Amino acid sequence: MICVAIANQKGGVGKTTTAINIATAMAATGWKVLLIDLDPQGNASTGIGIGAADRTTSSYDLLVDQAPLAECVMQTRIPGLDIVPATVDLSGAEVELVAVENRTDRLRTALGGESGYDVCFIDCPPSLGLLTLNALCAADTLLVPLQCEFFALEGLSQLLQTVERVQQRFNPALGIVGVALTMFDRRNRLTDQVADDVRSCLGQLVFDAVIPRNVRLSEAPSHGLPALVYDHTCTGSRAYMALARELISRLPERKKAA
Repeated sequence: MICVAIANQKGGVGKTTTAINIATAMAATGWKVLLIDLDPQGNASTGIGIGAADRTTSSYDLLVDQAPLAECVMQTRIPGLDIVPATVDLSGAEVELVAVENRTDRLRTALGGESGYDVCFIDCPPSLGLLTLNALCAADTLLVPLQCEFFALEGLSQLLQTVERVQQRFNPALGIVGVALTMFDRRNRLTDQVADDVRSCLGQLVFDAVIPRNVRLSEAPSHGLPALVYDHTCTGSRAYMALARELISRLPERKKAA
């Protein structure tokens, strides 16, 4: 199983929307996919149709209580896609883990040896605290959603510095599979300028597929559905399918189960 952390410490850049729809797209192409919701807000869980009352076990139990992964996994309505949901209890995990030994390795230990899935996506909270650090330590690679706005560039530089520190201290094998430009609006000249700046700085690291601003992407979570299920013909869904194809081409082929 290859683990992909979806992270950016800036909020509102499309992390959860990306996590839900990339996971759905890859499940639709035959990959066995696990989605781990590490955000205390639990938006990925809600957006995939898991109500708060149904989350009997969660990523909190996985990290803090060290419950077995199998006990925390829930099936979704998407064939081939399972989820470890998040509850509000996770908001206290940052404090509870501070005094714990090997606090940065809890998630890596929980996922160690798991062979029932081809790929695992970890939806990180909008911060660089212990939850995100656990995700980066457990991940093989990092996918960075980047909103096409000026302040997003500052946040990206901070994230890249954090990745370097994680590589040096905790996870030397951590790589960056790519940067996905989100909330792209062709009517806005600044959007084009930011996209050009990111591509000039990061080159091939930036995915060709660009996620546009799209009302259907915003509507889908309120129905508890990924946009690819809610309206697979909308521009947002088509963009995420293109992004999934690019991501698959960048992941090591040997990682996918035969």
